[in-house]
Amino acid sequence: MAKLNVRKGDEVIVIAGKDKGKIGKVLQAIPSADKVIVEGVAIVKRHTKPTQKNPQGGIIEKEAAIHVSNVMPYCSVCKKGVRVAKNIQGDKKVRVCRKCGKEL
Repeated sequence: MAKLNVRKGDEVIVIAGKDKGKIGKVLQAIPSADKVIVEGVAIVKRHTKPTQKNPQGGIIEKEAAIHVSNVMPYCSVCKKGVRVAKNIQGDKKVRVCRKCGKEL
């Protein structure tokens, strides 16, 4: 199990697959499977039975997990996917863009 380079809440860009070029926020990270769920990416349809939470049932569209190697952290200053460096600010380690140095 490798450490993921993105975490929940990060803005990422999809670099491979059918949704290449889309930008979204990481809703969930699944380190055990090396996958992430990104808002608005990899939409699938699921046929669901009626439940108390969803009494209507029917066909629901939701995001599916995609492999973490298919996404990159997105820098809003550089306007593209970037690699991440770790800098020490005070007593904290922060992740920054390698190109412009903006905190992610």
